[in-house]
Amino acid sequence: MNLFRRLFKVGEAEAHNVINKLEDPIKMTEQGIRDLKRDLQGAMTGLAEVKGVAVRLNREADDAKRQIAEYERKAMLLLQRAQDGQLDVAQADRLATEALSQKDQAHERAARLTRDAQQQQAMATQLQEKVQQLKSTIQTYENELVTLRARAKTAASTKKINQQLAKVDASSTIAMLERMKNKVEEDEALAQAYGEVASLETSVDSEINRALAESETTSAQDRLAELKARMGIQS
Repeated sequence: MNLFRRLFKVGEAEAHNVINKLEDPIKMTEQGIRDLKRDLQGAMTGLAEVKGVAVRLNREADDAKRQIAEYERKAMLLLQRAQDGQLDVAQADRLATEALSQKDQAHERAARLTRDAQQQQAMATQLQEKVQQLKSTIQTYENELVTLRARAKTAASTKKINQQLAKVDASSTIAMLERMKNKVEEDEALAQAYGEVASLETSVDSEINRALAESETTSAQDRLAELKARMGIQS
């Protein structure tokens, strides 16, 4: 069982190693930023739609408010014409009552549309804040990605250099330098020995020549003395 557990641990470690190699942090960050940008695009589209609904509701509320004033004006005009004898009083009352009913409906519609428009505007404001936060987040991640790329590049270069340095066999290099040093010292000693031998040979030649020159000088003096003796010349 211990053996199986150890084999399982080894397999698990290898699996994690493969996953770590596959999960490039830079590529994962880039993909994350792309996902956030898609979310941002969707959020901006939703924001535009919410704002569009708010604008439409405000416009409809304004129309309903104008209808309130218009129906009230028509009811007053009907009653005025009935008073002037231009319309039957019963007919004018009926139509004026209908106009006032339409006014009430317009008033309710205006109130509802105004309330809905305010809700949509509040939603648009909240969504606008979320969009700004998302933009800021994306900008922060992009800045961090630039730093991450630079750090990854530096780390890769440093890792490569360290790997190359780790492959250098210090002992073999030192041994090679020692052999080279010994060879240079041997060459220097040999050069000095050759110089001494050459100097020795030159000294011997000089001594021989000097001795011969002295010998020749002595013989010449002896011959001169002999010649003077024969001639009866005293030195």
